[in-house]
Amino acid sequence: MGGGGFSMEPDNLALDEYVIKQAGKPDANVCFLAQAGGESPEYTLRFYQAFSRLGCRPSHLTLFACPPQDARALLLAQDVIYVGGGNTKSLLALWQAWELPAILREAYDRGIVLAGISAGANCWFEQGVTDSASPAIDVLPCLGFLPGSFCPHYDGEVERRPTFHRLLAEGRIAPGYAADDGAAF
Repeated sequence: MGGGGFSMEPDNLALDEYVIKQAGKPDANVCFLAQAGGESPEYTLRFYQAFSRLGCRPSHLTLFACPPQDARALLLAQDVIYVGGGNTKSLLALWQAWELPAILREAYDRGIVLAGISAGANCWFEQGVTDSASPAIDVLPCLGFLPGSFCPHYDGEVERRPTFHRLLAEGRIAPGYAADDGAAF
């Protein structure tokens, strides 16, 4: 998702409903990863409020609590893993430190739906367009589960569209996808 969903439009859960439909069952187990947003308790609460209304069984993975959760057991028991927005660079660094990329890859290979908004969408591609890595919008290497690049907020932030086009023209980023706020694929 480029932007939107429960975090931006709590009264319009159409994008979140779309994510659930990809799991193929209405009472899906959905785990929220809020590391890009610093595991904000308010953000996590909004996730629970929204996804409980959708008839799901919500949970979340925290990497900041002691003792740490068994991330592998929790994530592989899900139908959907939903990654929140925030700082893509910090998200990826934290996941690397906790060895989550291998677990997430295993989830992907098992057919668990991987979804996310903004940073949570960027992370799945080879490269992402982000303002997390420097003061300016630039390219960031990501997990590479999906080929190419991703640009969230294509219509939502004035510099996203021209920067994405410039990066493509300069050959600094692989061809890929851009998503407007309120759009998902």
